[in-house]
Amino acid sequence: MFELLTDKLTSIFARLSDHSRITDEDIDSVMREVRVALLEADVNFQTVRTFIQTVRQKATDTASLESLSPGQNIIRIVQEELTAILGSSQVGIFESDSKAAPIILVGLQGSGKTTTAAKLALHFQQLKQSVNLVACDLRRPAAADQLETLGKQINVPVYKNMLASTPTEVALEGINQGQQQDSKYTIIDTAGRLQIDNDLMDELEHLVKAISPVEVLLVVDSMTGQEALNVATEINARVPVTGLILTKMDGDARGGAALSIRHMSGIPIKFLGTGEQLNMLDTFHPDRLSSRILGMGDVQSLVEKAQATMGDDSIESIEKNMRNATFDLDDFLIQLQQVRKMGPISQVLDMLPGIGQIKKKMGNQGLNVEEDRLSKVEAIIYSMTPQERQSPTIINGSRRRRIAHGSGTTAQDINQLLSQFKQMQQMMKQLSKQGSKFANKTMLR
Repeated sequence: MFELLTDKLTSIFARLSDHSRITDEDIDSVMREVRVALLEADVNFQTVRTFIQTVRQKATDTASLESLSPGQNIIRIVQEELTAILGSSQVGIFESDSKAAPIILVGLQGSGKTTTAAKLALHFQQLKQSVNLVACDLRRPAAADQLETLGKQINVPVYKNMLASTPTEVALEGINQGQQQDSKYTIIDTAGRLQIDNDLMDELEHLVKAISPVEVLLVVDSMTGQEALNVATEINARVPVTGLILTKMDGDARGGAALSIRHMSGIPIKFLGTGEQLNMLDTFHPDRLSSRILGMGDVQSLVEKAQATMGDDSIESIEKNMRNATFDLDDFLIQLQQVRKMGPISQVLDMLPGIGQIKKKMGNQGLNVEEDRLSKVEAIIYSMTPQERQSPTIINGSRRRRIAHGSGTTAQDINQLLSQFKQMQQMMKQLSKQGSKFANKTMLR
């Protein structure tokens, strides 16, 4: 996500790094380029105008941090203003003293609402909070079946009653079930439409009045760009929306919706959907996202993901390898399998500071690990001897043929893995030189 915008902004600001002095003309030139980059990323023009005016005004001020160069100071200002536009601080789910506090998910059909309901339930589970799901889409039976299937995958109870007369009736029954099960939250999946209409809004208004939810979360497809802002504005005018969940962020290289919707609607973004897997719902942190947009990575989120999926022993092992820049193919396989649990490897790598510049220097091919290749990688490494895993340089032609036969792959597959492994070593060395660590003890405590 934000790939196009990140590439452009990092390229723009890289030209300022060597400047010992920044003139008004330099600022005007940079701001023109930033403005174009934001508009091309489908950011709302009013948001762009406000952002550019604020950054230009602060950049021309004489006050700056003495520890920063002029170029670094402008980047600092840009990051601060990006964070402000995104909402300044993280806004979590409202707490409630009541059992089975209802959370209503609303949105148009196709926004990923039903899947998001299950993702949110898993999120609460990971926080050790009990939850139940309620299928209130009486118009589309497949939605209730889908939610039931997803609930079974994460071991969360799902209430449905397709014979009920109204969604409100089902919601009240589901909340009652959640109270009996001692749930902290009851997540209610409502019907979506291809477009906003009065029937949908009347139904939602009645539901909200009847159950007094602790949250009304609007699920919007980030790939719809400016239309996402229109949907948020129209629904919020009829039903008070307390938070936004932006889905399909992994497929949106521009990211204009995320940068516009908070600023224009005033509704806080609470979660980002970053993939199809149920564990790919990220809590939204404005400061972390602005850092990623500027190519500075997001180590804090990376560490949190690692802690949730691995464990301190594994993290310390990876940290040691990152620091020493030494590992063998056994380590490579273990780390690859662990990182897979955190989501697509491309997304994990993008959280590392400076990874964009390293990709440019080394070429993207060596760093892009396709998910469907990982089973081949495992088979190849398992077909190697312990000596070959520890010292891959000894693998010659005859060894390649034996490994290929044992793993059901080709010599070309093995060559590609060894090349990829070598480039991964080089990447770790560069990260080590930059002082970048995967985690450190102060961040883990």
